[in-house]
Amino acid sequence: MNSTPVGPERERLEELRELEGLLPTAPAEQVLPPGRRSHHKDVLMQLIDSDSAGADGTADDATATAAGRGAAGGGGGSAPLRGRRFSRPALVAGAVAAALAAGLTVGLGPHQDGGGTAAPGASGTVGGAHGSRGAVATLGRIAAVAMRTDVTPVGDGQFVYVRSTGAENDGVFDGRVKLGKMHERQVWFSQRQGPVTDVGLIREFGQDWPIEVGVPDGTDPADSAVPAGVDRPTYAWLASLPTDPDALLELIYADTPAEKGEDRDQAVFDRIGDLVGEQIMPSATAAAFYRATARIPGVTEVADAVDAAGRHGIAIAREDTRHGTRTEWIFDPGTLGYLGVRTVFSRDTERARAGTVYDTSAVLERAVVDRRGQEPGERRRAERG
Repeated sequence: MNSTPVGPERERLEELRELEGLLPTAPAEQVLPPGRRSHHKDVLMQLIDSDSAGADGTADDATATAAGRGAAGGGGGSAPLRGRRFSRPALVAGAVAAALAAGLTVGLGPHQDGGGTAAPGASGTVGGAHGSRGAVATLGRIAAVAMRTDVTPVGDGQFVYVRSTGAENDGVFDGRVKLGKMHERQVWFSQRQGPVTDVGLIREFGQDWPIEVGVPDGTDPADSAVPAGVDRPTYAWLASLPTDPDALLELIYADTPAEKGEDRDQAVFDRIGDLVGEQIMPSATAAAFYRATARIPGVTEVADAVDAAGRHGIAIAREDTRHGTRTEWIFDPGTLGYLGVRTVFSRDTERARAGTVYDTSAVLERAVVDRRGQEPGERRRAERG
């Protein structure tokens, strides 16, 4: 008769089961914005550090804090961690190393949502509580500008191209936050509506990283292909969304389950931020997203914020009080065009003082191209013949 482990052995067994639960059964790789990649890098670094702490696979108690951006919704920051021991098979360590090397994608199984499934508006009433008066007014102005902006539809076989510059936390998991080196990032998103396994491409750190759906060995790739949707947005899918702000916000709440302990309103704020930050969408859809954001509780305005390119602007922000961080969408103060996003510490923590930048990104160019890896200049030259 098998005995039940007790004490440290039981704790290690529970850790293994928890790690096993993080592995997708039929993974689809979904690109993450820089801020959320910072969080997952922090978590992965903790796993690796635990291996180097000693030959017995144990790590010192984690007495510091972990930045908190979710897989489905973000909001960088820090949250206290209890002391943990990690004892895991080499398979997990190998997967961690590979993920850190790419630093770009996260597995999503067909039913894997990364957290709870509370009803829309569970942590904030859709159509009820709103952001601050200043934020509501500014978002109304931004929405009006977006509505007047001419947007050329993106074809099914084309790619949305975004070039940006930025940096993210490069410090050790349980140490002080240290902003990494500024670098450029290019991304191409496939616009095909039907289920695909080839989602796009990221060019970063001098290398090309395909964004692909993970296909388990011995299975039909068609069974793992991912259609256009909230986890793989396309212009056509975005055009199909309701343009009534309340209806749109209710849909986004329904499609954005929060991780355990995560602020649901923050997850929705970050989900919308991901969409407006690295996509191209119809003017009416963009306007609806900004008006919907004004209905999220806790949204505020920041008079002056600086993006990764050094440009000053006004910001639409939301503070995640649990983690002591504030996420800011930065807009040009004159044109109200989108500039970038950053996450800063809103209060002193063990990892950083208030005002410390955790991650930052600035959009430098946004365009439509005809093939993966093509830059806008190449397309213009090809059109001229």
